Amino acid sequence: MNIRQDIRPVTYLKTQAAAVLDQINDTHRPIIITQDGEPRAVIQDPETYESMKRSISLLKILAQGEADARNGRLIEQKNLFASLKRNAKP
Repeated sequence: MNIRQDIRPVTYLKTQAAAVLDQINDTHRPIIITQDGEPRAVIQDPETYESMKRSISLLKILAQGEADARNGRLIEQKNLFASLKRNAKP
């Protein structure tokens, strides 16, 4: 992937919005919008955005679990399942 082909000035976005939407939905690659030569925004398709959000959420859960393990906040599996059974609604 050549990121340079996915960088566009804001004027391109203003005049070619439909083409930008077609490109991001066809390629699933984000487009970086620049203003005065500086990156100002990233536009991406909804499917890729949702996938990225799910991935970040999973990484946060993993990081929390690792922190719990490092800090000794652990429970044995048999105790966990026993607790779940006790608290389950009949």
